[in-house]
Amino acid sequence: MTTSLPAALEVRDAVKHFSGRGRRPAPVRAVDGVSFAVAPGEMYAVVGESGCGKSTLANMALGLLAPTSGELLVEGTPVASRSRRALRDMRRAVQMIFQDPYEALNPLMTIEEIVGEPLAVHHIGRRGADRRERVCQALRAAGLSPAEQYLPRRPHELSGGQRQRVVIAGAMVLEPRVLVADEPVSMLDVSIRAEILNLLKELSRTRALGVVLITHDLSLLPGYADRVGVMYLGRIVEEGTVDEVLASPAHPYTKALLSVVPTAHPVPGRRRIILSGETPDAARMPPGCRFPPRCPEVVELCPAVGPADVALSPTHRAACLLLLGAGPRPDAH
Repeated sequence: MTTSLPAALEVRDAVKHFSGRGRRPAPVRAVDGVSFAVAPGEMYAVVGESGCGKSTLANMALGLLAPTSGELLVEGTPVASRSRRALRDMRRAVQMIFQDPYEALNPLMTIEEIVGEPLAVHHIGRRGADRRERVCQALRAAGLSPAEQYLPRRPHELSGGQRQRVVIAGAMVLEPRVLVADEPVSMLDVSIRAEILNLLKELSRTRALGVVLITHDLSLLPGYADRVGVMYLGRIVEEGTVDEVLASPAHPYTKALLSVVPTAHPVPGRRRIILSGETPDAARMPPGCRFPPRCPEVVELCPAVGPADVALSPTHRAACLLLLGAGPRPDAH
């Protein structure tokens, strides 16, 4: 997405290692050199299996975890270089939408108290009518109208979709520049998932928000996300527009993920790729590509040579030796 504004969120070669355990602990490489940028008004999806580093990346974007190396910038300003007060302001600018709306909301608080709490924490607005109006505006933006009817209710009086809209309102009340949505519809009924994704898309476009959508489900991307980064064991192995990646997946891991996505109109001859083999230990990464133990297209060089990104178009890249002509898959595998 072309824009003259700085990226809402930019991640530059971000690394996050956690201390290992045991006598000779090796660091656990949860995020290991990730770079991408999210423009204002864009929804960028980060997809991958559980344990690939998506949530660690989200916590770094929120300023809850400091990167081991690399940097994250919000509207052009590095997060790590901010003072304590500036870091608090940054946390107002980057807000989280949690996976489970049932756990995210305090059952003892009213909706007015829940959505208004961030205003009190950040000392925004005057108590009383001013903050109440800000809460109502946020509820309307989240699709809860008439907002005044929701103020005295408690979470148990709302449906799952309404609760997730309250979570979104609690984020939007601070007028953020970036929303990090971590599996925002995985706990909701299928019938209302599209409503929540449409809401996030609308907020992104109308308010020039950068939205990072974290998910394991590639079926959520068409019609909602603009670009996608496919993450495997701490690295982005493929990135492109949603149309490019879904229509022409280049990395074997992306191909495998897409092959098992249910479709309304199955393609004759389409082959499901079921990954087998062991995922490498994040504390003992192989020197080359990380996917060979599970890759159906592995060649001899893969375990020893770490593939660099190959540009497939100005907006599409993937890291795989096959794209460099490394040779066909050996018959013996």
